[in-house]
Amino acid sequence: MAQVPVISIVDDDKSVRDATKSLVRSLGYNAVTFGSAEEFLESAYVSTTACLITDNQMPGLSGIELCDRLIADGHDIPVIFVTAFSNDRLQLYVDRTGAIGYLPKPFKEGRMVECIDAALKRRSGQNARH
Repeated sequence: MAQVPVISIVDDDKSVRDATKSLVRSLGYNAVTFGSAEEFLESAYVSTTACLITDNQMPGLSGIELCDRLIADGHDIPVIFVTAFSNDRLQLYVDRTGAIGYLPKPFKEGRMVECIDAALKRRSGQNARH
């Protein structure tokens, strides 16, 4: 029996965390939320997360800094960025690192679902190669 993927959601805005969690759960996935990048990094979910949805601009570590830390620590988690503050730096980062998506807030649910599907397909493809 296949294990239900864990989708981790990191956003300092509780309403966005809750709405995204509700969407992820409606798709049949496990959803866990964190109010900061640091909270996620200190959790046991880093090693079990199949897809990470993260805001970029947050107090403390930004979404980019979070992803840099994960990469440095050897975690290859597909990432979907959401942000209210679109900028060229984030777009370049997404392009350079191969992040799954870059969605402006408020994002369209259908686009988020597409990104989650792509992330999980990529993740399962990685697992199949190992």
